[in-house]
Amino acid sequence: MNSYRARMARANQLIDDEPGTAASAGGTILRLERLCSALTRALSASGAGVSLLTDDNHGGGMVAASDARSRVLEELQFTLGEGPCVDAYVSRRPVLEPDLRARGSRRWPGYAPAAQQHGVRGVFAFPLQVGAAHVGALDIYRAEPGSLAPDALGQACTFADLAMRILTDGQARAGTSQFSPDLDDALANRLEVYQAQGMVMVDLDVGIGEAMARLRAHCFAAERTISDVAKEIVAGRLVLVRDKT
Repeated sequence: MNSYRARMARANQLIDDEPGTAASAGGTILRLERLCSALTRALSASGAGVSLLTDDNHGGGMVAASDARSRVLEELQFTLGEGPCVDAYVSRRPVLEPDLRARGSRRWPGYAPAAQQHGVRGVFAFPLQVGAAHVGALDIYRAEPGSLAPDALGQACTFADLAMRILTDGQARAGTSQFSPDLDDALANRLEVYQAQGMVMVDLDVGIGEAMARLRAHCFAAERTISDVAKEIVAGRLVLVRDKT
């Protein structure tokens, strides 16, 4: 227990020592962003991100990342419906892929090549959970292939536990709402995804699952994020049509 407390204290100190803003500034999201940056430095990773998910794999979204590229990589998983974050959330176990080029495409046919185009060769995802509750995953990206050393793996697990603690502390401060106010704001665009999914269901006369599949297929073909496409559908600027046969 003392060792665990020491690791948590060390991780908190690394977050507090992150340059840029005062350690006490901001809310849940800023603390998570500082966590991602601190983790990237501690593990010599190329990036890190935190995403929340729901059991239907349609809700949630990216809430924090260490840099712009990591934000794109997090969003890719929601656009494509696959990736380490999704698998870690569903399995409730760490998902470790040290070489996307060698094995990643078999696991994630869409995500693996897209991630490699953004300079990622290794990705490691850790579920955010406590007891029976699980809410998302912490992703770590590396530009070079290779497994995490045992010490780095332990640090990553500690940061994942700390990310979950930050989320639950934010929830406690927010009261009875599903997420703290700043998380609600960050995830507001996911509501547009649900709206767009419903509109595609009506336009194409298909079920909810196929509507999401059509939405994601359009995003993949157009090389756009699911959030951007959903906004256009909800605004009436884009209507998906049936494939010609």
